[in-house]
Amino acid sequence: MRPFRAVSCLAALAITLAASPPSTAQVNTSAPAAVAGAAKVKIESITVHGRALEGALEGDSADREVLVVLPPSYGKAPHRRYPVVYALHGYSIGARQWTGEIHVPQVIEGAFAQGAHEMIFVFPDSKTAHNGSMYSASVTTGDYERFISHDLVAYIDNHYRTLATRASRGLVGHSMGGYGATRIGMKHADVFGALYLMSPCCLSARGLFGLSPEAMQAYAAMKSPADSASLPWAQRGTLAAAAAWSPNPANPPLYLDLPLGPDGKPRDDVLAKWAANAPLSFVDQYIGNLRRYAAIAMDVGDKDSLKDDTARLHEALLRYGIANSFTIYDGDHTSRVAFRFQAQVVPFFSQHLASGAAK
Repeated sequence: MRPFRAVSCLAALAITLAASPPSTAQVNTSAPAAVAGAAKVKIESITVHGRALEGALEGDSADREVLVVLPPSYGKAPHRRYPVVYALHGYSIGARQWTGEIHVPQVIEGAFAQGAHEMIFVFPDSKTAHNGSMYSASVTTGDYERFISHDLVAYIDNHYRTLATRASRGLVGHSMGGYGATRIGMKHADVFGALYLMSPCCLSARGLFGLSPEAMQAYAAMKSPADSASLPWAQRGTLAAAAAWSPNPANPPLYLDLPLGPDGKPRDDVLAKWAANAPLSFVDQYIGNLRRYAAIAMDVGDKDSLKDDTARLHEALLRYGIANSFTIYDGDHTSRVAFRFQAQVVPFFSQHLASGAAK
């Protein structure tokens, strides 16, 4: 799943973080043919309060919409418990837009009809004032890393009939969500048992992300984080990265530091913080955690500029003897995402999560 065109610096952040182009909130994607006779799932929209998100300086609500997809048998088998897959969306879209891009519920129903074990899918919304949380830990945005790995998991286990063990929990994400799945997966192997990374963005350390004097002038004129809604899409991407990776509670009104100073010179201290949040920079510190996974998979389109970094992560795991599947398929950043979700993602978790399905 590759961005539409090769870009660098800030444009790379914005487009590779996103699952959609800057002119739209959602990409129109094709879907596999519906499977005749597939049993219907049930989708619930709930609100989950994130204790880890309370007091975020950016002002985003700690109450997050979450879409829960319940398998066909859920309402008919009151004593059955199910594995759970947590699925993370990309930059500039929320859970509703991403489920539209991957054609939920059709692809989940199709995968079940084609033999995948039934499981619950959970799609949390992590969109913020600047269009994306980066699934990171920040006083400015809130701690989305902990929200996903603890608050949300605890809520789902307490309110649904889950198999409440790491062996029965999976984590998947696309683009910014792929970054989130990588980051959270490396750090929280005590929570999740299988990991699937779809076109993960932001794996390697980057530079100034295309910051320009014009962008800095626009940022200086902002009175609150909400003002970013009027900025170009790429400029909002820079703010999202800075809010997540270089927060500064002493720097209102945005409570973040940018990697370019007012004098027009790069700020090495901020760039170092951004580099420290790149998974290829910290993967070596989490090898023990990665060894715990029953399975790890990653895929990316052959026309996606994220291909090389995804290959580097695959190779890094191989150097440590950690088995992982890596697929480069024919497609760009979003063109095959629905097909991959039905034919690869759901069957992957069916195979590798401990299931309550009758054998």
